[in-house]
Amino acid sequence: MSRSYELYQTQEDLVGPLRVAAKTWAPMVDAMALPRGFGVIARQMRAGLEIFGNGGILHTRPAFGITTVRLGNRDVAVTENVIQATPFGKLLHFRKDTDRAQPRVLIAAPLSGHFATLLRNTVEVLLQDHDVFITDWNNARDIPLSAGTFGFDDYVEHVMSFMREIGPGAHVVAVCQPAVAVLAATALMAEADDTATPRSMTLMGGPIDTRRNPSKVNALAKTRDIAWFRKNLISMVPARYAGAGRAVYPGFMQLASFVSMNLDRHIAAHLRQFRAIVTEDGASEAAHRKFYDEYQSVMDLTAEFYLETVERVFQRHDLPMGTLKWRGHLVDPGAVRRTFLFTVEGERDDICPPGQSVAALDLCSSLKPSRKRNHLQLGVGHYGVFSGSRWAHEIYPQLREIIALNERSQQ
Repeated sequence: MSRSYELYQTQEDLVGPLRVAAKTWAPMVDAMALPRGFGVIARQMRAGLEIFGNGGILHTRPAFGITTVRLGNRDVAVTENVIQATPFGKLLHFRKDTDRAQPRVLIAAPLSGHFATLLRNTVEVLLQDHDVFITDWNNARDIPLSAGTFGFDDYVEHVMSFMREIGPGAHVVAVCQPAVAVLAATALMAEADDTATPRSMTLMGGPIDTRRNPSKVNALAKTRDIAWFRKNLISMVPARYAGAGRAVYPGFMQLASFVSMNLDRHIAAHLRQFRAIVTEDGASEAAHRKFYDEYQSVMDLTAEFYLETVERVFQRHDLPMGTLKWRGHLVDPGAVRRTFLFTVEGERDDICPPGQSVAALDLCSSLKPSRKRNHLQLGVGHYGVFSGSRWAHEIYPQLREIIALNERSQQ
């Protein structure tokens, strides 16, 4: 087991106070009585202090901050309500202050190092026409050992439990990594004739079959055996946290992996931020800070969930190979007979490239061609599949149409 968490915590203990000081001093620079002509130098000093001060990693979930949504010609209030909870996650409902009945949609958020708030824009867009719920996972370092373990099968079980809590006639949207678990949950529910089996299932940028058009992430998973991942990437939560002694895949390691994949882009973004502060481009400065405040908020994953996902999804390819089991029971995607299946891929996705999500259409062999559809979104990478203008104006209208058609077909 790696000592990475211990070393990381030591570094944070040393650097953390310096970051706090830098964030405190940055606004003071503008107020300094500097000689005439030194304004640019002062702004450069502030830019350096702000970038350093805001460069630390956060380990708490940011707020969704969704308080209203436009409904027809008026704004209605939105409140967050936890309607089911376990030590590992919550079913969060964005309740709108309206009596208007709308299709119920569960968003299955990834458990891959970031909090569910990374899907804030996904929620905001869906809220316009739907009654929205989301899986809000907890940071493993805050979960006591007494809560037990949480593996891949537990994720699947949580999805099924949340769907039952929402009730019959709902829809599910899986974003990225949970696509495999959501397809497994839907297949298991369909096989059992569960009344809460979703009417439609949307899989967005998910690793259904990573043998197709493999990415750098997929290639890394295949170059090492699972023992290597356990030895080098799993670490122990330090004593100061509620989850002390729990074996985890630390969120800061996942963030480092994501950053390294596009290092040049992140360096360029911070250089643009430096220039924005110096030139007093407030809009660009705020947009950068908003993105990185979210991006640098990370959560730890339980070791068992991380290792089982690597092994089952990225190394053995259990689902497309027909060998995926849930609690010893073989998962049969062919059991899905009535749920409409919609897969979405991004042309430039370098995490789950085109071909990996659409594989679900072949696996769900019992569905009629009219009950499944794929959409390849041109011009977007991974995050553009579920966030941004093309998600809102090109992908979402198709998803809205599919949900609406399947609402009517069941009435």
